[in-house]
Amino acid sequence: MKLASLQHKRDGQLVIVSKDLQSMVSASDIAPTLQSALDNWENLEAKLRERSQLLEDGELSSSPFDQSACSSPLPRAYQWADGSAYVNHVELVRKARGAEMPESFWTDPLMYQGGSDSFLGPRENIVMPQDEGFGIDFEAEVAVITGDVPMGIDAHSAINHVRLVMIVNDVSLRGLIPNELGKGFGFFQSKPSSAFSPVAVTPDELGDAWQDGKLHLPLVSHFNGSKFGEPHAGIDMTFHFGQLIAHAARTRKLEAGTIIGSGTVSNKLDGGPGKPVAQGGVGYSCIAEIRMIETIENGKPSTPFMKFGDSVSIEMFDNSGASIFGKIAQTVKKAD
Repeated sequence: MKLASLQHKRDGQLVIVSKDLQSMVSASDIAPTLQSALDNWENLEAKLRERSQLLEDGELSSSPFDQSACSSPLPRAYQWADGSAYVNHVELVRKARGAEMPESFWTDPLMYQGGSDSFLGPRENIVMPQDEGFGIDFEAEVAVITGDVPMGIDAHSAINHVRLVMIVNDVSLRGLIPNELGKGFGFFQSKPSSAFSPVAVTPDELGDAWQDGKLHLPLVSHFNGSKFGEPHAGIDMTFHFGQLIAHAARTRKLEAGTIIGSGTVSNKLDGGPGKPVAQGGVGYSCIAEIRMIETIENGKPSTPFMKFGDSVSIEMFDNSGASIFGKIAQTVKKAD
């Protein structure tokens, strides 16, 4: 089942989307918003699935599905916690600045609590208030939306609390991160609003690609129209989503509608840090990672961060080449 939120007031209007992303039907009589559906998932899931099947069978009057009319599936959420499951990415970042990586990073997930009061739509511009010195970067990730999760849950059981899967552009301002982390209190200004895919899908919709709490498909990013990365989301993922959810719920319960991110999808290559697509590698899911490799190899980075007018798109395809979640496509703009 595929669900989306059309732009409508603060929390969107829930629609059911066909598997091929071509048509949709309203679900507002079942649940006006995705959050309301998640709040009562046990009672409403069957009704949503029944309508989804009727849409697939052509038994309902439908409308064309326009991805540009979507907000993020949850335009705002009660919680957005982003992990760093691909430890290769963390290792590169730390190595480039000459910092040793603690061994605990391989056994205990990193996670921060992001701002969730306003997410960008999947086709909404990334608007920045000042010059490009903020170090504007994209981060292609996978994310899940949970139902209610009890405190202290184990990692294996936590996977059963995944309700929906999405992809995300977790926008980062690299120029602001060092000073914020230097204060010892974490991200805030350096993590502006993220953008999620037009569509969120139930795990069963992913078939064999969803196994053991991981999404086993490449995540494809284009930067200014050129392929920038296609790392495989199921490879080099040190912590699966069950582990990430359990980590977040160690000392608190999680409410329905909690979003958990994977962190930047990152692959190694033959034991090394990976190569650009143009050199036969799978590339990268953010600019910072290629800058780290350039620093390690050449002493300084040569790839600039995003400038006004630059664009990024992020999408995932099934084994037949069909888009699963729709496309995130954004351009960096200067605030008026």
